[in-house]
Amino acid sequence: MLKLFFDYLYGHRRCLSVLAVFAAVFTTSFLLYHLPLEAVLYPTGLCLFLGALFLLVDFRRVRKRHLELLEIRSRTAAMIDTLPPPERIEDTDYQIIIQALKSEVAHCETAAALRFNGIVDYYTLWAHQIKTPIASMRLTLQNEDTPLSRKLSSDLFRIEQYVEMVLAFLRLDSDTTDYLIRPYALDPLIREAVRNFAGEFIARRIKLIYEPLAYTVITDRKWFIFVLEQLLSNALKYTPEGSICIYMRDTNTLCIQDTGIGIAPEDLPRIFEKGYTGYNGRSPSEGNCSGHASGLGLYLCRRICGKLGHGIAAESCPDCGTTILLDLSQYRTTWE
Repeated sequence: MLKLFFDYLYGHRRCLSVLAVFAAVFTTSFLLYHLPLEAVLYPTGLCLFLGALFLLVDFRRVRKRHLELLEIRSRTAAMIDTLPPPERIEDTDYQIIIQALKSEVAHCETAAALRFNGIVDYYTLWAHQIKTPIASMRLTLQNEDTPLSRKLSSDLFRIEQYVEMVLAFLRLDSDTTDYLIRPYALDPLIREAVRNFAGEFIARRIKLIYEPLAYTVITDRKWFIFVLEQLLSNALKYTPEGSICIYMRDTNTLCIQDTGIGIAPEDLPRIFEKGYTGYNGRSPSEGNCSGHASGLGLYLCRRICGKLGHGIAAESCPDCGTTILLDLSQYRTTWE
């Protein structure tokens, strides 16, 4: 309130300065002509009283208008239908500018939505089309069982994962994304995700430690399996040798623990950020031979877990492996 009053006085500083100059001119004139001082003080005091009264009345009007504008400011652009009636020429000009900007923003949002939908449609079509030659190659590789065919099958599965990652990235914020939230037995979901990596586990002699968990989770089957596959893919990618363990901690926390190269302490707080790869994601290793992680896998996991109501966190230190923790304790969605 007090700050608003001082801001009000500062906004009228020119008028108040002019009035002060006028008062000084009249006072100087009276003094030069040796007129009685009372003839100056009485009208000056009366004018000051009337001026202060006018300022208080005008300040109340300004305060009321300020509160109305604050209430309007809390709305979204689409909800701003009417502004307070203009009182000055500048108010009218500002309202015209605001309406023009609002129309421009609406036009830009519509154009951006159309472009985004076009991109989603194109890459969705591309992903479905590229699945055809992938399926054909998989059928061809099934006819032979050699180290080379097993290696190619594993690489082919990685390609399928990248295609699914593209689709997940595009559909994540789409209005048409389908979530079927209901209770599921956790063990079949884990077994389906693990089965897709069976060839890589065998070829690289990575030991899987997993016992049935007998747990029911409220989730979406398709998206939850996608998260599990991303976490298993990362665990395999950064585990040159050793084991991957899947177990429950504290009754409601699903853990995927590997014995891989781990994560540097300075990277750990940021591994769920979009595009962040960290030191190990940029450095070639036996598991990550390319040395070029995309930085999207864990970001997508975090976003999807938020949609499904699951918490996700990580524990790790260099050369001691990594543990990803999925909190399945309650169902709470965060539609961002």
